[in-house]
Amino acid sequence: MEIKVINEQENLQEVMQVLLNHLDPSKVMKFWAACKLGECDYLQVKEKLFAKETVASLYAKIKEYQDDDNKQSLE
Repeated sequence: MEIKVINEQENLQEVMQVLLNHLDPSKVMKFWAACKLGECDYLQVKEKLFAKETVASLYAKIKEYQDDDNKQSLE
């Protein structure tokens, strides 16, 4: 039987990406702070999380998120 050892940093990054894909960014950051996960190198994590993003793509995602949030508030 072979056991695969998971790299802790890679695992945390994958988990953070899943959380960011399914939760509000503010909730993810609060969770991150509560778990004291902020002890890693934020700049490295940021580079990996936003490697394929541009200012325009981030703006579009923020705008979409805000528009969806406003729609839900009105319902």
